[in-house]
Amino acid sequence: MTFSPASSPLQSWHQALEQGFVADTAQQKAVLALQALHQSLHDGSTTPAPMGVYLWGPVGRGKTWLMDSFHNSLQVPSRRQHFHHFMQWVHRRLFALTGSADPLSIIARELAAEARVLCFDELFINDIGDASILGRLFLEMFAQGMVLVATSNQPPQQLYEHGHNRERLLPAIAAIQQHMRVLQVDGGQDHRLHPAQAVQRYWVRDEQALAGLFDQLCEGQSCSDRPLTVNHQQLHPLRHCATAIWFDFSQLCEQPLAAQDFMALCDRYPVILLGRVPGLSGTLREAGIARGTEDAVEQVQAGDRVLPPLTRQDDSVRRLIALVDECYDRRVPLYIEADVPLDELYTSGALTFSFRRTLSRLTEMQSERFGANAVSP
Repeated sequence: MTFSPASSPLQSWHQALEQGFVADTAQQKAVLALQALHQSLHDGSTTPAPMGVYLWGPVGRGKTWLMDSFHNSLQVPSRRQHFHHFMQWVHRRLFALTGSADPLSIIARELAAEARVLCFDELFINDIGDASILGRLFLEMFAQGMVLVATSNQPPQQLYEHGHNRERLLPAIAAIQQHMRVLQVDGGQDHRLHPAQAVQRYWVRDEQALAGLFDQLCEGQSCSDRPLTVNHQQLHPLRHCATAIWFDFSQLCEQPLAAQDFMALCDRYPVILLGRVPGLSGTLREAGIARGTEDAVEQVQAGDRVLPPLTRQDDSVRRLIALVDECYDRRVPLYIEADVPLDELYTSGALTFSFRRTLSRLTEMQSERFGANAVSP
């Protein structure tokens, strides 16, 4: 669904309804909360800082669209980022500030000087390092008068649930609950599954489909199968031209690549093709036992703890999740040829919770409304 930018979240909502979007009472409550925040930010007052908004719920409920419509309508300095990208930036700044007396306070002041509003998409914490940092950073940002708007699949009290040394995150959770209005967005339906003009971007055991598509996308252009360097990483695509690049799954998701590499890839190529994707479900390995260790922050006294069971494919699944997230955020069409149907791609493993969002996003990619510069609730 596409429409011209509106001057407020509520106007964006009304435009979406006029163009056939299915009404949802849970979304309506979120829209009204974002509208109230929008008005508070533009009424000329700077103190006290208005309450931010924390939207949580299952995939496909329109949380990202709601946040983006809010962000796009702002007339005050703001910054919108996927939360994972934000944490990468924080870690880089911490490294650059090595030796500073209070680097998190410095980072908070830098952020406050740049933006009054921070919008985070997909707030999710699964790392003790991130949990330790956020325990103080959120407090510092709120102390600077910053306003946060965030989306998540989890309510604040479940963030990093059962995580090692979770008590380090508790100050951040308390700050979220104090400074943000927490709203569940779950109208009971995945809006990405509403009927739309279909565009096939997923095939099962049909390598010729990608070959034909690549030829069509690169017609009249110079093509190559030579390795190339992206973000200081040497990649080995099957073929590439100026407008598309084609990989085997093994060459993209079974290599030691990270989210920033997929970011660079999406920045460089308007279309990505991924072939020979295997079924990624597998038998879980036995859970491991970790004994008291250092956690890279400080020496801790920890008893035995059970590590989550993994399948042998989970590292590759993590990379596929990161790739889909980058393609989705940048509206870069991702065409996939796999050994199994989409709903059978990954059904068991330690990452099944995270993969729900990926499955929903891949499903949305099979519609006409997904593509470059498209916006859809």
